[in-house]
Amino acid sequence: MTIDVEDWYHVCGEEERVSLLSPERRVRRNVELILDLLAEEGCTATFFMLGSVAEQEPELLPLIAGGGHEIASHGYSHRLIPELGATAFREELRRTSAIIGSQTQVVPAGFRAPRWSLSRETPWAFEILAEEGYRYDSSLNPLPFVGDRLGARLPFRRGASGGDLLELPPLVTPFSGFNLPTGGGWGLRFFPLPLICSTIEKLNRQGAPAVLYLHPRELDPFGPRLELAPLKSFVVYGPRTDVRQRLRHLLQRFRFGSMCQLVEQWQSA
Repeated sequence: MTIDVEDWYHVCGEEERVSLLSPERRVRRNVELILDLLAEEGCTATFFMLGSVAEQEPELLPLIAGGGHEIASHGYSHRLIPELGATAFREELRRTSAIIGSQTQVVPAGFRAPRWSLSRETPWAFEILAEEGYRYDSSLNPLPFVGDRLGARLPFRRGASGGDLLELPPLVTPFSGFNLPTGGGWGLRFFPLPLICSTIEKLNRQGAPAVLYLHPRELDPFGPRLELAPLKSFVVYGPRTDVRQRLRHLLQRFRFGSMCQLVEQWQSA
């Protein structure tokens, strides 16, 4: 179970416009809702933390870590990795890692790129992650438009000069030659719950994990939204429904843990 800790206005490509808005911050309230739900169901998770959010909300990371959850990196600015380039990407990794370390005394072992923006076009980014000591990445989504529709659906090792990196793709459901985004975001709320559950069960029978993800704004159905083009708005926000009850069902039906626990099991196997 993974959570991308960003606020309702963190939309790639909208950073300059948002910076002029001085938007209301709602992330802490929504993260607290997630933490309460995880505690009720006895589940640990991985929180991919945006460095700028941790900086603005310094009490948030200790709150998450205090619940026994893993803290990983989501970068600092929420900009796409190809736009950053190698130098700025490394700087953002180090900046976010320093913030996480100062607030929790934890060194992040995992990374997830904003909008799944690592790919075969950014081989340098995987090298940098390995050089900076990261053990796993969860940025390769086997979907069209935001990833590689022919990409791997199961975890795999990625060799890098700085050391091996375990890649942990999010859950998708194969359907008629392409994959459905059932593992998180709007897809987790939109597709039938039995379809999502059957996909998880099928992966588990193969001995593979199902990596789910959500954003704090998905527990805030009546919160503010940026004015976006209709298609982009649907992709970012999806149907304005609360994921809480569906999430509770999944937490009760399946056993979830953190990504770091998964890496430990994978490496000891």
